[in-house]
Amino acid sequence: MHSYKYLVVGGGMTADAAIRGIRELDPQGSIGLIGAEPHFPYKRPLLSKGLWLGKSFDQLWYGTETCGVSAFLGRTVTQVDLAGKSVADDEGTVYRFEKLLLATGGRPRRFSFGSEDILYFRTIDDYLRLRTLTEKRRKFAIIGGGFIGSEIAAALASIGKDVVMIFPEACIGGRVFPADLCQFLNDYYRDQGVELLSGRAVTGLVREGDEIRLALGETGEEVLVVDGVVAGIGIEPETRLAEAAGLPVEHGIIVNEFLQTGHADVYAAGDVASFYSPVLGRRMHVEHEDNARTMGRLAGRNMAGEATPYRHLPYFYSDLFDLGYEAVGELDSRLETVEDWSEPYHKGVVYYLDQGRVRGVLLWNVWDRVEAARALIEEPGPWGPGELAGRL
Repeated sequence: MHSYKYLVVGGGMTADAAIRGIRELDPQGSIGLIGAEPHFPYKRPLLSKGLWLGKSFDQLWYGTETCGVSAFLGRTVTQVDLAGKSVADDEGTVYRFEKLLLATGGRPRRFSFGSEDILYFRTIDDYLRLRTLTEKRRKFAIIGGGFIGSEIAAALASIGKDVVMIFPEACIGGRVFPADLCQFLNDYYRDQGVELLSGRAVTGLVREGDEIRLALGETGEEVLVVDGVVAGIGIEPETRLAEAAGLPVEHGIIVNEFLQTGHADVYAAGDVASFYSPVLGRRMHVEHEDNARTMGRLAGRNMAGEATPYRHLPYFYSDLFDLGYEAVGELDSRLETVEDWSEPYHKGVVYYLDQGRVRGVLLWNVWDRVEAARALIEEPGPWGPGELAGRL
């Protein structure tokens, strides 16, 4: 039996930020960290970005081990006992806590076929496996045209691989970007040598030696032969522990403004947390670095005695070949959009509106304007299209 003042379940970016938040207020309190991966926390965005562009593997690590933490890595928590204020892992070890943080992140959505032949890109081990495969093989299929799919496709094409993207939408980022921008992205990716199979679905997979044969469409008559397959089709918040413990769950573990769950001594943060955004006026969960780090740090500080509400509106960012963007708020292609380009599809701002109020802002190759975008989203409006031109 182990006992800790603070116990963190989950070994990702949120966990590291929480541990640092605790240490800012409590330098001595005992901290236990239980992580399913065999690694200390690392900077996940580098896996699909910088490591393919020459950044050193040494830059991946946060250095959590220097924070005075007892780490139990490669272990999975299987049970949370709220009444006894303890958790148990898959080796039968029991850990008592005074304060508990659930930072369990998300698990990738998977196909019912393909098993180990499909790489669901999320972890260091996924990166290492793909990197090794790229050293031996040439042609790769990327399933999914969203955040991860677009980044991995760009990364592999940038190192000279033959890349085919397969996605059900009409264009890359179709659920997020306005139609003309995502159609531009299709052309842009093709110019970079990426083959696109849009409006298509993968319906089966068969391995034949070193080759993988992907069946496309309902009949499966169309076949694509590749050397490797990466899928980025979204994640599900890892709420199963919380549900089994009886904590409220709805599209994530429900937390109050102080990041407490249904139990005052149990907190949740990061990808797994469902929090209320006062600015947007709705509950949401966000699967990006800024939210993981900012929410994690505040959860740690609140566990250590602070009582600060989480009112942060997270932003996210991506790099797609020579293009890059930052975005804040609600980006949904079904919303009304106002586009303000200084250089069409290469530099500009896209505003997402609902009933005249700005709900989200896409900064396309426009930098250092995230705080201004947040301030604009907080304004009640209403805004007309002409009033937003040149605003950011």
